[in-house]
Amino acid sequence: LESALLAKKAGAKRVVLHSGSCSKITREEALNLAVDTLGKAINALDEHGLSDITLCPETMGKINQLGSLDEVIALCKIDERLIPTIDFGHLNARDGGILKTERDFENILLNIENGLGEYRAKNFHSHFSKIEYTTGGERRHLTFEDRQYGPEFEPLAEVIYKRNATPIFICESAGTMSRDALTMQNIYRSLKKRDN
Repeated sequence: LESALLAKKAGAKRVVLHSGSCSKITREEALNLAVDTLGKAINALDEHGLSDITLCPETMGKINQLGSLDEVIALCKIDERLIPTIDFGHLNARDGGILKTERDFENILLNIENGLGEYRAKNFHSHFSKIEYTTGGERRHLTFEDRQYGPEFEPLAEVIYKRNATPIFICESAGTMSRDALTMQNIYRSLKKRDN
């Protein structure tokens, strides 16, 4: 409620949330608990006149955290107002560097579309950065200058452009957010120029 109130005062429309970790319970128990808690959060927003604030469960980068793509889709199924936050760096780190080609990114958007429908697959929220990872998933955020870890933004930009999607992207690079965000914007704009 506090985050939603501050968002409303700031003119923001979305609040990103982490759904928790599994800790000493199973993934299934953690997901059921998160579904219940998120349902209560939506009801609380409605009761306080904050139903115009959209909650956005985020995919997480560490394997012991609740927040795989499938788990985020499951959370968003409880109310069509929920919008997934797809952190491509987190998904890449969580699964050992799997995001390399346009098809890899396309599969993520197809999973969202199949689970949540076309609208949310086109208007999702997103965090993007390169992330160093270990066998446990995310270790630390990097900058676009890193060449060892990914993901790269270019193949994702191609998929977004081809699908005519309009997600909100937030760059989460370590210390170079504004510079790397501008790089992302320039990459996307170059695709539009190429086809005009």
